[in-house]
Amino acid sequence: MQDSSLNAFGLAHLWASGDAVSHAVAVLLALMSIASWYLILVKALDWWRLRGAARQVAAFWASDSLESGLAALDGERIGSPYLELAARAVSCHAHCNEAASGQLAACFDPAGQMERALRQQLQGAQAVMENGLTLLATTGATAPFVGLFGTVWGIYHALVAIGVSGQAALEKVAGPVGEALIMTAAGLAVALPAVFAYNAFTRANRVILTGLDAFAHDLYVFFTVGKHFAANDARENPPRVRLAFGKA
Repeated sequence: MQDSSLNAFGLAHLWASGDAVSHAVAVLLALMSIASWYLILVKALDWWRLRGAARQVAAFWASDSLESGLAALDGERIGSPYLELAARAVSCHAHCNEAASGQLAACFDPAGQMERALRQQLQGAQAVMENGLTLLATTGATAPFVGLFGTVWGIYHALVAIGVSGQAALEKVAGPVGEALIMTAAGLAVALPAVFAYNAFTRANRVILTGLDAFAHDLYVFFTVGKHFAANDARENPPRVRLAFGKA
C-alpha cells in the first residue's frame, strides 16, 4: 500500500498528470541541458588540447630552423592555433613582396602586410574559440525563467483543481504543486552548470588569446626586424606546413 502511494506521487505520475504545456517545458529544459553539457564537454576537450599546444611555443623558439620549429608546433597534430599563426606569418613573409596586381593588399609595405595577416589570424582564432559560448550564456540566463514558467503553470493547475473540487484536498493539489517544484529545481539544475562553464571558458579563452597575442607580436618582430635567415631563401623554399585549425 505504501509503495503504491509513493508511486502515485512519483515522476511518472507527475508526467502523466501534466498537460501539453508542462510537457513542452520539461522537454525544452531537457534539450537545453543536453546541448549545454555537450558544449561543456567539447569545449573542455578543446581547452585541454590548447594547453598542450601552448607548451610547444618554447620548443618553437628553441629550434634551430623554421622547419623544425613548425614541426615542434605541430607535434601533437591537434590543429594548433599557434601553428596556424606561425604558418600564416611564414606564408606572408614568403610572398609579401610579390606583386599582387589589382589587390589593395599590395599597397601595404611588408611590415604592414605582416601585421594585417597576423591580426586576421588572431581574429579567426578568437572566433573559433568563442563558438558555443553564446548558447551557454543563453541557457544560463533563460533556464531559470523557463523553469519558473513551469512552476507558475503547475500552481495554476493546483488552483484550478481546488476550484473544481471546492476543497483543498491533498490528492487534488499534490500533483500540480509537486510538478511546479520540480520545474523550479530543473530550471536551476540546467542553468547553474551552463553559467559556471561560461565563466570558466571565458577566462580560459582570455588567457589563451593573451598567449596568442604575445606569440603574434614575437613573430612580427622576428620576421620584420630580426636577422634570422636570408629573405630570398625563405621565398624560394618556404617551409611546408599543415593548416588545420578551425576545420571540422
